[in-house]
Amino acid sequence: MTRLCYGTAGDRVTDVERLFRTYNAALVRYLTRRLGDRDWAEEVAQETFVRALRQTSIENERAWLFAVATNLVRDEARKDMRRRKHLALLAEQERDEMVEPEETMIERAQEAAMARKAVDALAERDRLALLMREEGLDYNEIAEALQLSPGSVGTTLSRARRRLVESYEALQKSREEREKNAAS
Repeated sequence: MTRLCYGTAGDRVTDVERLFRTYNAALVRYLTRRLGDRDWAEEVAQETFVRALRQTSIENERAWLFAVATNLVRDEARKDMRRRKHLALLAEQERDEMVEPEETMIERAQEAAMARKAVDALAERDRLALLMREEGLDYNEIAEALQLSPGSVGTTLSRARRRLVESYEALQKSREEREKNAAS
């Protein structure tokens, strides 16, 4: 557990620069997976570091950053819905304008979309725990960021993995049935 404490405003800027260099890439990856939009993820990460600049001390830097970023995402849920609708319209326009790629590209895109749907189908706590673990947060950091007891993180992750597999397999089965019905 690291602890950030500041003396002067100059020290604060130096420490936030160090935090940024150390954690920005992982935080943006986590947020990109969480939001599905890298630009938005970078904006949320930037706001997270701005808020770190305002802090006089932070007990556990990585857990604090991930918790603040998660809360910022929750606070901006309405903006998320508007952006997703906009992105869906843009994607639809692009699909209409594009020449269809080769079969393997389509299959890969379908698999990725199905995996994203399976992740999105998870309960928020399960989804966040999996994404944080994927970014390398340890059980104590995940517990702190999600306000869980450290002992329950393993159970949460295990349950989340099981539900992810079940969700993915159900989506895959549904797709296979649709393809089978379309072929008949």
